[in-house]
Amino acid sequence: MASKLLLIAVFVLDLIAFGLAVAAEQRRSTAKIVQDSEVNYNYCVYDSDISTGYGVGAFFFLMVSQALIMAASKCFCCGKGLNPSGSRAWAVILFIVCWLFFLIAEICLLAGSVRNAYHTKYRTIFSEQPPSCETVRKGVFGAGAAFIFLNAIVNKFYYICYSSARDKSFQAYGGETGVGMGTYK
Repeated sequence: MASKLLLIAVFVLDLIAFGLAVAAEQRRSTAKIVQDSEVNYNYCVYDSDISTGYGVGAFFFLMVSQALIMAASKCFCCGKGLNPSGSRAWAVILFIVCWLFFLIAEICLLAGSVRNAYHTKYRTIFSEQPPSCETVRKGVFGAGAAFIFLNAIVNKFYYICYSSARDKSFQAYGGETGVGMGTYK
């Protein structure tokens, strides 16, 4: 049977990661072009940089969540073999999908955090083109949040299927240790 305590702990971690990713999307940095007081050059002024911290926090909470599920299931490759059943087949499929969603979510969160932390430092003088104030595109952290949500669903189903396949005891010959070794009368 799947550990309810583990499923609750992973749910809480996924919920925190999702909340941080949504907060990062809402608090993305914005920039505006400002002229200096002597009107010699233009430069970029960025507002809050808190979404970088939110994105990194979501990244680490999701990583811990995935690590817990994989440690509990021995990453599907270590430990005793699973018994042949429909649960094992679903566990294999969900294992692959779980890792795919995890990697996409982590890439979105990491890319968004790095891009949000990057601020252009250059200035333009007099009549040159205004500076390009680089910011994170809308939806990068949102995509990370969506894949956190999908990963949260899939990794729970994976662990439940894995536990079900692990717990179904497959014993050849009905579990008897000495088949054919009984006494004959």
